[in-house]
Amino acid sequence: MDFVGKTINLKRVVVTGLGIISPVGKTVDESWQSARNGESGIVKISRFDVSEHYSKIAGEIKGYDPLNYFDKKEVRKLDKFIQFAMIAADEAVKDSGIKTDNSEGERIGVYIGSGIGGISTIEANTEMLLKRGPARISPFFITGSIANLASGQVSIKYGFKGPNLANVTACATSTHSIGESLRIIQMGDADVMVVGGAESPITPLAMAGFSVMRALSTRNDEPEKASRPFDKERDGFIVAEGGAIIVLEELEHAIKRGAKIYAEIVGYGCAGDAYHVTAPDPTADGAYRTMKMAIDDAEIKPEEIGYINAHGTSTPFNDKYETLAVKKLFGDNAYKINISSTKSITGHMLGATGGAEAIFTVLSIYNSFIPPTINYEVPDEDCDLNYTPNKGVVKELKYALSNSFGFGGTNGSLLFKKFEKK
Repeated sequence: MDFVGKTINLKRVVVTGLGIISPVGKTVDESWQSARNGESGIVKISRFDVSEHYSKIAGEIKGYDPLNYFDKKEVRKLDKFIQFAMIAADEAVKDSGIKTDNSEGERIGVYIGSGIGGISTIEANTEMLLKRGPARISPFFITGSIANLASGQVSIKYGFKGPNLANVTACATSTHSIGESLRIIQMGDADVMVVGGAESPITPLAMAGFSVMRALSTRNDEPEKASRPFDKERDGFIVAEGGAIIVLEELEHAIKRGAKIYAEIVGYGCAGDAYHVTAPDPTADGAYRTMKMAIDDAEIKPEEIGYINAHGTSTPFNDKYETLAVKKLFGDNAYKINISSTKSITGHMLGATGGAEAIFTVLSIYNSFIPPTINYEVPDEDCDLNYTPNKGVVKELKYALSNSFGFGGTNGSLLFKKFEKK
């Protein structure tokens, strides 16, 4: 790569740590086993009255008690989305074994986004304002609700003084966090990046907002069967919560300290639809170009891809047009690729979903196993590819893609490779 006549040798980047808290597990091992086994995390919402809501189901983290992770004072200061980011980051940092003694802090960065931020904190303080006046607003209102405080709190906790960033790109948030962090390390601006996303959107206001858009499933009597990507009877996505964090590391830095390497990240693409605030482009141009950019970035051929973790939201338009994008890019080979949507299992974790799906994609490569798309029962003539229906499969993988597409026409794709030292 050349910049104004100067040749830049891009550094190789690998995945050395994983952390997640999700509707199907409070750790990576728990979440991965649920994904492998096709166990749904969707339930009827239990934390507030849903009797007047169209959609009454969500991907709640089961038995979550913040006091198992934080003291009471911290809980008062931290919105749930920040809590989830910190919990997932703690697992990922420990898994990676990177130093947290400040000796390398200036070369370790944090890039954690959120699609919404602290909406529960906003709701609670709005109610307080209306009932008791402005003097009773929490002094932690702003720092508990703005989206970059997930990155900020993780940076502060570990003394990571490298790039400290956050992005807000709807459902593509953590995919973009990972991709942009790849660039940061490739260019030599950090040796390690702790990256991903977090979301806590199961609140009355957020659920009502998505519901009145008619974006959510109303299969309220069968929560575990409601998320059914690519199935003809799909009727909308299911809101879910959680945090998902990956540790990216420059290869030589990882090898020098003897780190475990899950996979290499070799490609990233991002592109806009420039079409509509919520509907995907019916020509699938943005999704197509995003995947193509990731593949071109890795300098491989499309036919080398063995698996795609699809965005697969379980909405009528997304699944149809994502399928079209895959066909446009891969041609006849599209029918040979295993595709699955792990949103069928976790629900849609919004700003955290790309991170969760990147983790599942990395683990698919690492374990030679592709998790299924569950609840695939009625084939759709517009969605006729191999969606790995209902049962996972053993498959040796060299390259795998992870897709994320968001409101506003924002798209992201990540390309992972089985690690080879070369």
